[in-house]
Amino acid sequence: MLSKKVEFLKAIPVWAEGLETEMNVNLIFNTAVNFTGSEKTILRISGSSAFSIKVNGKFFGMGPARAGHGHYRVDEYILNDELVSGENKIEILVAGYCQNSFYWIDQPSFLCAEILQDGTPVIWTSESDNGFKAYTFAERTVKVQRYSFQRNFAEVYDYNRKTDYEKPVKLVHATAEEKVFIERGIFYPGYEKQSAKSIVCQGTTGVSEKDKYYDDRAVVNIGPNLKGFKIDELEVCSAWQAQKLDFDAKDYTVIDNSPISVARDGFAVYDMGINTNGLIGFDIDCESDVTVYALFDEIIAENDPNKLDFLRLGCSSVIMWTLPKGKYSLLSFEPYVFKYLRIAVMGGAAKVSDVHVRRVGYYMPDKKIKTDNPKLKAVYDAAIETFRQNTCDIYMDCASRERAGWLCDSFFTSRVERTLTGKSEVERNFLENFLQPKSFKYIPEGMLPMCYPADHYDSVFIPNWAMWYVVELEEYLARSGDSELIAAAKERVYGLLKYFKGFENKDGLLERLESWVFVEWSKANELVQDLNFPSNMLYCKMKRVMSRLYGDETLAKEADALEKKIKELSFGGKFFRDNAVYENGVLKLTENYTEACQYYAFHTGIATPEEYPELWDTLVKDFGPQRKQTGKWPEVYFANAFIGNYLRLDLLNMYGYTDEILDNMEGYFYYMAEKTGTLWENDTDFASCSHGFASHVIYWFDKLGMLE
Repeated sequence: MLSKKVEFLKAIPVWAEGLETEMNVNLIFNTAVNFTGSEKTILRISGSSAFSIKVNGKFFGMGPARAGHGHYRVDEYILNDELVSGENKIEILVAGYCQNSFYWIDQPSFLCAEILQDGTPVIWTSESDNGFKAYTFAERTVKVQRYSFQRNFAEVYDYNRKTDYEKPVKLVHATAEEKVFIERGIFYPGYEKQSAKSIVCQGTTGVSEKDKYYDDRAVVNIGPNLKGFKIDELEVCSAWQAQKLDFDAKDYTVIDNSPISVARDGFAVYDMGINTNGLIGFDIDCESDVTVYALFDEIIAENDPNKLDFLRLGCSSVIMWTLPKGKYSLLSFEPYVFKYLRIAVMGGAAKVSDVHVRRVGYYMPDKKIKTDNPKLKAVYDAAIETFRQNTCDIYMDCASRERAGWLCDSFFTSRVERTLTGKSEVERNFLENFLQPKSFKYIPEGMLPMCYPADHYDSVFIPNWAMWYVVELEEYLARSGDSELIAAAKERVYGLLKYFKGFENKDGLLERLESWVFVEWSKANELVQDLNFPSNMLYCKMKRVMSRLYGDETLAKEADALEKKIKELSFGGKFFRDNAVYENGVLKLTENYTEACQYYAFHTGIATPEEYPELWDTLVKDFGPQRKQTGKWPEVYFANAFIGNYLRLDLLNMYGYTDEILDNMEGYFYYMAEKTGTLWENDTDFASCSHGFASHVIYWFDKLGMLE
């Protein structure tokens, strides 16, 4: 079922006059509502880009849930439990990023909100004074670097600047772009408070200039394709300021998360216990004017908490506050992922207490695993944590570097949502978002974005991931019975097919696909031209799925012919080869073989154990987590976690190899669970250590009858 439209009764979208398309404008909307104790009081709210809500000075929630271009999901919060008798203060902080990213899309800023009591609007946003007044949030520094290539601005605050509550900004009707308001359609996070587990390191901090400073593309490649402030425009580059800090650990005594006094130019490193995702918070009592840095990451090097690399992910994982003498309760505006958090206090001493995270993501599902194996229990717990962190308003690849809604990742995470909750509501929103805009700018007609909602001004897309969208549709229909969404997707799906038809050769095989042809994070990604067989295997499956979804017999026949040709060209006697290349205008088969290609062949239905028994037996017995030790079949390049190892495990599950799948899960994932309490993007901790698709192990545990 598609999301229904929502009408505001009184509110109109508003923003500060002349600033709808200005980058990183932050406004505070304030009002007060009277409450006698009986009225059902609801806050109805939507906006662009992001907002955070406080009720009577306490954090209440954040939003909105994301939608496709021109569409805005509306939250409805019942406020009764947060209100006291008499006057209640409501504060909404809105960040209007106006910046392309993989997280918040580049649309003009606005807030549209109204408070209803017993169904009647009593306060609403408007051009005149109907209760909401807006002020420039002066404490947040505007001209800072991006947090990452994929995300929006880093957070830098200067509390020497004060929001002037005597001078509200002039609000105007925000009409820079047409807006379609639709229902939220999914759960609301609980924002549970999770305290740090312990303090694991303390010491002193020096300052020195460095030979080289952080020069990630998010800092140096600012321009039309990547919006932000250029280096010479920055008021502060918090990553550079933090790089100047030299940390000298004086004490590795582990103590609990109790209030501590941090000496002038001192620091403490906190361990959350496991990787966690949410808003970073703590209280601080500053004896004098100070600058405070919160530096964080998912891992530490060499088991030394002093070696925390806040730039590891290509992110500026630092929040910076300049604070006059006084007491503050600090909370980040955006959520981040970390296991370790370094709080450094520069220029003075301070007392730090109540270090915590406000969790942002799915609630704890009511499912347990039945096993006496502590390693498998740890893997399950890590998968639950990974799912919760990366399933919120949409499915995300990682809640850290990107917070992006990637196709293919969603194919795996969607199964987990259904397994744990019996619902597919996040999946519905996720898939529907791709159907909402009339077209996608900057990528070819017919193509789908590789992740969405997002703005790909650099015109990069992954053709393979668009195929996964179609494949997921069939499973979504089986899970949900939502034929309305399938029908709504038909035009977009056939537009995609039309795009691919332009790359078919005389045999119906795709050749020389454009942009970022992606198979998986391994050698397989270097073998994608000129004719890539894993891509064609997936294309064959896409055609079969379309033939079943839309009763298209022509596509079924095309898929049959394509399957036959793939087998003829790709199978080299022992293994399926990855690609063929043109030499002097003639297509030549290579002798490139990857583990991932074998799994693609079986997972897409090109191959079956019955048709290729020798290959299947080799894959089951000789491949898997132990192969890097045994060294068997060195001519076949190793797979990685995403997605080769997951295709392997899914195949073992499909064909009933219970002992093997449990052994493989322990071998592939226990070391991840042990180190971070989450599951990773790769089979090393090089990249994200909490990646949504990785929670798919829960689906296999369920198929094995191990959940209750």
